[in-house]
Amino acid sequence: MVKHQPLQVYEKQVFVSFVTGIYGCRWKRYQRSQDESSRWECTWFVILCSSFLLLLFWGYFWLMARNDFNDFNWLVYNRSGEWRDETMPILASTTVGFSYVTFLLILALFHISLGQQLNLYWVHKMGVLATLLTTISGVIFVDDLWGDEWDILLASLQYTAPFLHLGALVTVTAISWLVAGYVVRREKSNIQVMVLFIYIVVLVALCLAPLTFTCPCIMDRHSLKPRPSVIGRRGAPMLAPENTVVSFNRALQHGASSLEADVTISVDGVPFLMRDHTLRRTTDVTKVFPARQYEDASFFNWTEIRSLNAGQWFLESDPYWTAASLTAKERSRIGNQTVCSLVEMLRLAAKANSSALLNIHKPPPEHPRYRSWFMDTLRAVQKAGIPLKRVTWTPDTDRGRVRGLHQTTSEKLSVEAIRQRGITSLTLHYSKASHKELQEYLANNVSVTVYPVNEPWLYSILWCSGVPSVSSDAPHVLRKVPYPIWLMSQSAYNFIWMTSDLVSVAIVIGVFFFQNYHMIRWRMSGMQNYNPEHIMLSAVARRSSRDVNIMKEKLIFSELNNGLSSTEELSLYPENGYVRYSHGGLSR
Repeated sequence: MVKHQPLQVYEKQVFVSFVTGIYGCRWKRYQRSQDESSRWECTWFVILCSSFLLLLFWGYFWLMARNDFNDFNWLVYNRSGEWRDETMPILASTTVGFSYVTFLLILALFHISLGQQLNLYWVHKMGVLATLLTTISGVIFVDDLWGDEWDILLASLQYTAPFLHLGALVTVTAISWLVAGYVVRREKSNIQVMVLFIYIVVLVALCLAPLTFTCPCIMDRHSLKPRPSVIGRRGAPMLAPENTVVSFNRALQHGASSLEADVTISVDGVPFLMRDHTLRRTTDVTKVFPARQYEDASFFNWTEIRSLNAGQWFLESDPYWTAASLTAKERSRIGNQTVCSLVEMLRLAAKANSSALLNIHKPPPEHPRYRSWFMDTLRAVQKAGIPLKRVTWTPDTDRGRVRGLHQTTSEKLSVEAIRQRGITSLTLHYSKASHKELQEYLANNVSVTVYPVNEPWLYSILWCSGVPSVSSDAPHVLRKVPYPIWLMSQSAYNFIWMTSDLVSVAIVIGVFFFQNYHMIRWRMSGMQNYNPEHIMLSAVARRSSRDVNIMKEKLIFSELNNGLSSTEELSLYPENGYVRYSHGGLSR
C-alpha cells in the first residue's frame, strides 16, 4: 500500500476574508485561526460592546434633548460669553462614533458566528478607546452643565417605551443564535452557564417590562381631551429674534393662542422684554456702549435701550439654521428690530384677542426701581388696554395688591398648598410633574401649563395627559400636529405585547433546539467527539464527487487534530465512501 499525505483543497472565502481583514487586518488564510479567542481579545470585545451601549444611550439622549437645544446653547453662552450652536459638533461626533463602533461590533459578531478568532486590529483598538473616552467626557460635561436634562429620558420613555421594548426584544431574539452556538457547541464550563443564565434573565425581564410602563397615549380614543393651546414662548424665536414684535407676530400667525415674555424693569421704570441679564447676546450693545456691555440690562434707561438693534444678531449667528429660508423683505424687517417694551407686546396681544404670560425679573436691591417694580408693571398693563383677566404673571408675590390679574407659579406645590395660597394655575417644566401628578392637578381644577414643548412627541404625551396648554419656542412645529402621533387602546397594546413575547420565546426555543439537534444525535449514537463535518460527510457518503473528497480530506485533518498519533494510519477509499485507520502512517 502506497502511503502519501492528503492534499489540502482550499476554497475561496471572500466574505470571511472581508470580515477578518477589516476587523483584524487578517486578509490571508494563514493569518486566520479558529482557535479560542484570548482573554485579552475577549476583554476588547467587552470594551467594544460597552462603547456601543454607551453611544446608544448617548445618541438617544441627544435625540430626545432636541426639545431643549435652545436652553443648552443659552447655558453654554452664559459660561463662554459667545452665542453659537454647540449641538452641531456634538451630534456630528456622536453620529460618526456610533457608526464606527456599530460597524466593528457587527464584524465581531460575524467572527463569532463564523467560528473565527477575535483579533481586533490595534488601530481599531485606539479608535474604540478614543471614542469611549470622548463619550465619557461628554457625559461628565453635560452632567456638570446640564444635569437637570437627564430627566428628559424618563419623560421620553412615556412615548418610546413600547417601541424600545419591541426593538430590544427583536435584538435579544436575534442574538439567541450566537448564544445557543456558544453554549451548545463547546465543552461545558461555568462561563457558559453564566452566559446562558444572564441571557434567560434578560429575556424574561424584557418580556415582563411592559408591566412597568406608564404611557399616556395608551388610552381609549373617546377619552382624549381637546388639543392643548400653544403659548408662543418669547414669540417664535426659531423664526425671528426672541422677545421682538416680529417674533410675537410670527407666533400669532402660526396659531399661538397666547404670548409669553420675560420682563425686565429699566432704570427709569419702563418694563421691557429681555431674557438675559445683559444686552450682549441679543443687541449690538458692544458697538453702541462697549464700556457697558457687561452691565446688567436693568441699569440702562429706556432711551439707551431703544437705541439698540435687537435683530441683526439673529441674521448673523443664525441660531436655529432658519435665516436662509427668510425672504429679502423678512430679513430687512428683522434687521431693523429694536428692543420691545411690555406695552407694545400687550397691545399686540389685545389686538389679536389673545392672552399674555409674563415672567417678571425683579430688579436687584441696589436698583432704583427695586420697591416700585410692581407698580411699574401694573401701570404698563393698564396702559396697554388689555383686559386684566387675560394677563397672567409670575412670580406669585404681592397677591394682595393684584386685583383681576391671574397669578401662576413655577414651583411644584401640592393641591392643598395651591388652595391655601390662592393660586389658580401652575407653570411647570415638563420634567417636574409625572403623569399621575398632572391628573391630580387637573382633577382638582388646577390649570397647568407645561414648558418648554418644542417636539411633536412631547406635545403628544401632554395632549394624551389632558394638559390644557403648553409653552413652546416652536409654535410653527406644533401647528402641524393635528392629532397625537400615536394612540392605542389598552387591549390592542396588550395583544401586541403578548404576541411579540410569545413569538420571541418560540423563536429562541427553536434556535436552541436546532443548535442542539446534532448534539442530541451525537449523544444517541454514542460518539465521543462532536465534529460538524461528520454530519456533512454522512449526509453525502454515497455520492462520489470532488466535494465529497474535499470533505473527507477535511475530516482527516480534524481527526488528526483530535488526537491521532503520528504512527496511526488512515486509509481513504473514495470508491467505497468510508475511512479506515491503521498504524504506520497515512495511506490512501
